[in-house]
Amino acid sequence: MSYLQVKKRIQAGNIEPVYFIYGTQTFLMEDLVQSITKKTMTSEEAEVNLNVFSLMETPLEVITEEAETLPFFGGNKIVIIKDFFLVTSQRNESKIEHDSTSFERYIDNPLPESVVIILAPYEKLDERKKLTKQLKKQTVVVEANPFDEKMTEAWIEEQANLKQIRFTEAGKERLLERQGTNLLLLSSEIDKLSLYAGEGGVVDETMVELLVSKTLEQDVFELINLVVKKKLDKALVIYHDLLKQKEDPLKILALLARQFRIYYQVKEMTRRAYSQKQMAAQLKLHPYVVKLASAQIQHFDEKRLLYILNQAAETDYAIKRGTMDKVLAVELFLMRLST
Repeated sequence: MSYLQVKKRIQAGNIEPVYFIYGTQTFLMEDLVQSITKKTMTSEEAEVNLNVFSLMETPLEVITEEAETLPFFGGNKIVIIKDFFLVTSQRNESKIEHDSTSFERYIDNPLPESVVIILAPYEKLDERKKLTKQLKKQTVVVEANPFDEKMTEAWIEEQANLKQIRFTEAGKERLLERQGTNLLLLSSEIDKLSLYAGEGGVVDETMVELLVSKTLEQDVFELINLVVKKKLDKALVIYHDLLKQKEDPLKILALLARQFRIYYQVKEMTRRAYSQKQMAAQLKLHPYVVKLASAQIQHFDEKRLLYILNQAAETDYAIKRGTMDKVLAVELFLMRLST
């Protein structure tokens, strides 16, 4: 099941005996753990019946024994298993020996009073392993991986409903432009917007611009956008504002170069008829980043992008050799972009 599907089932009170959550988005993992905990027990019950283990520190058979033990004072028990590396092929530094025999039996017949949450914060699983196959077959499996654009927007809508506010389409779009796709940052900003809007309030583009600060990456994107439109004066205002915020010119240059490198890659892959989803997978970028890049590449031909990347490399080299002041060097680079 997807994260959103599982979250809805949890909120409806449908709690399963075993969850297997894997992927790179620890924010989603933590969010599901909190949701399950809140639906399963009170804070007082959690003090005695919430058990957290790591496979790096505790043998799996010991954790299984805990899951098989009835909870204190009745009710339910939650057993969280972190760092579940047994489903991957990667090496680990733990010296703990694990016997998975009793755990495999438990997965086939879990204790009704216990909720076991298995967390594997890894990008890839070893599908050849017996334990991996069993967990995927016998448990509720959740992929905690980056959302595509559609899922990100659905997640924002879900958060808005929980806060009893509503986003306009322009407000939602501006929030994504300002904060990108980092769910932890988005969650924090939605909390802020909900407090300002109040229960039943509507969050529009103006409110987002007023309350949501830009990230450095968003400022760099806006820099490029202004340069493309030949608005060098406004681009330089943003650049000097970033300098006032103690941002290093070399870091700004690196982000500019990275953005143009993405443009070049997206343009080349578009020529080869890749879909945006395929591009995101190949380049390991969020689909929303690919979407924004696809809208911008029309302003550049391949030759121009290669020239810009070469200029960025020469600027970086001049700064590191000490032949140019870094503040002036990046400013000159921006000027060359606008010509």
